[in-house]
Amino acid sequence: MQEQKPPKIEFPCGYPIKILGRNQVNFESIVLAVVERHAPDFDRRSVKAKKSSKGTFSSINITITATGPEQLEALHRELLATGLVKMVI
Repeated sequence: MQEQKPPKIEFPCGYPIKILGRNQVNFESIVLAVVERHAPDFDRRSVKAKKSSKGTFSSINITITATGPEQLEALHRELLATGLVKMVI
């Protein structure tokens, strides 16, 4: 059986990201500030934020214009380094 390789991403492209973390007061503003550092042309109007049914967690769905794997890796690292983000999908 042949191993399947993930499809190659052609940059630049629209890249959807879901960011999950504990629901805290400044979660959304901190996350969006990090995103803007890595994707300055990011449009805040496209943000979809949602709280879990019990209000424990928050999720933020965004789409950025990804310029390359280095940008995505750096964004992922900095989001996790905030201590607020539990998962980036």
